[in-house]
Amino acid sequence: MLSARLSKTFRAMRSTVSVAARSASTTKMLINGEFKESQATEWLPVHNPATNEIVTEVPCCTQEEMRAASDSCAEAFKTWQSTSVMTRQNIMFKLRELIVQNSAELARLVTLEQGKTLADADGDVLRGLQVVETACNISTALMGENVPTVARDMDTYSYRLPLGVAAGICPFNFPAMIPLWMFPLALACGNTFLLKPSERVPGAAMLLAKLAQDAGVPDGVLNVIHGSVDCVNFICDDPNVKSISFVGSDAAGRHIYTRGTANGKRVQSNMAAKNHGIILPDANKTATLNALVGAAFGAAGQRCMALSTAVLVGEAQEWVDDLAALTQQLTLNAGDQAGADLGPMISPAALQRAKDLIQSGIDQGATRIVGDDDNTVAGYPNGNWLKPTILTNVTTDMDCYKEEIFGPVLVCLNADTLDDAIALANANKWGNGTAIFTNNGAAARKFTFEIEATQVGINVPIPVPLPMFSFTGGKQSFLGDLNFYGKAGVQFFTQLKTVTSLWRQTDATTLSADVAFPTMK
Repeated sequence: MLSARLSKTFRAMRSTVSVAARSASTTKMLINGEFKESQATEWLPVHNPATNEIVTEVPCCTQEEMRAASDSCAEAFKTWQSTSVMTRQNIMFKLRELIVQNSAELARLVTLEQGKTLADADGDVLRGLQVVETACNISTALMGENVPTVARDMDTYSYRLPLGVAAGICPFNFPAMIPLWMFPLALACGNTFLLKPSERVPGAAMLLAKLAQDAGVPDGVLNVIHGSVDCVNFICDDPNVKSISFVGSDAAGRHIYTRGTANGKRVQSNMAAKNHGIILPDANKTATLNALVGAAFGAAGQRCMALSTAVLVGEAQEWVDDLAALTQQLTLNAGDQAGADLGPMISPAALQRAKDLIQSGIDQGATRIVGDDDNTVAGYPNGNWLKPTILTNVTTDMDCYKEEIFGPVLVCLNADTLDDAIALANANKWGNGTAIFTNNGAAARKFTFEIEATQVGINVPIPVPLPMFSFTGGKQSFLGDLNFYGKAGVQFFTQLKTVTSLWRQTDATTLSADVAFPTMK
């Protein structure tokens, strides 16, 4: 049963609309190749965060609808798994081209429903597209291993084969990128996929599903369902589903990992973070401050790799006034407006939580040097606005440090030495990413090997690896054994089958030659 805390979190995220009260357009499901209207009795409104106007409504799919989607995936897997790797690879090439052609519309949907700036939304699409591009190389990624003559006339070799039905549960903060982390690679590996977009931002995922269909993905290979708690639990419990990919909040991720693995499923769960940026006094000051401001406040801080914590070492503590001045130059506005540097937060509940954590920091002794209680934006009186905020004199016992704020808030701590800074960061339970800013190669190398966070940037503020590598968040920011995309992603969506064969040389017979050129169909 879903924990009381998690259930409360879901209720705070979304109000519901009865069938009788519905007035906005609706988001459809995708089941067995057909975009269908749900027969749900409960619908979730999707708001434009800049205005809080309802954009569309998302169904809480019925149990029968979710079962139909899952069964469609299971049935389609019977034939999709034996589709040639070249066919699947060619579909990925076509999908890649269609995403490029529709990137502007995808970005528009991201901005409309999530609120981030159009420039940031373009990046959301691009970083997902890069995973599709690596899936275009799936024929090489799926190669197995072979050892001939392990014994007389005996060979051993392995195949990398699909699992079956894979499922993905997506967050609100990257409406295009995270679905593209999941279903293209899963499909390229020969799995079918059951996708649950975030109920707050379904538009981009639905367009991506249509583009996948147009690229040649057969009916039933990709199905899309909607909902909140009941939908999540259905995926965790459904015997058809063999693996679950999740990106999102800490409470939801732990629930999904616990429930999914208890049901024998393979789970990868990316969750909360508190990413530390270590600033040494020998760093390039201008470049460092620019990087810090961009990484802390871009996307209104609603990134799991946001650099939300600055640790200023030694004389770098004197840079806070310049940091404040640079931050005050940022423009808060609707994401589709020219000149906007950051947009609104996703919901009134998320906004209030961030405000509460800022106030708790002030009450516990922190100093707010940027930001105030006037968070209005001209022309958008109902938006979820929070000005970029910097808290200094923060200590590790404060709630604003211990909690992931997930908003445009940078907390600043001080350390006397690099060793002190490393110890401070390592004491934090999360380990999604970190960065060091320095011109000292020896200090950078020391940091690289002593820091416990598992994605490290050296003068790179948001060290999200390109998808020839894997997204390797660690510590309590990740649950599971295999990370997203790259080699780990291929391993997550496949299983090894090892064959040992014996063909005695003495049994060989001579056959007539076939002189036709082999077509390898």
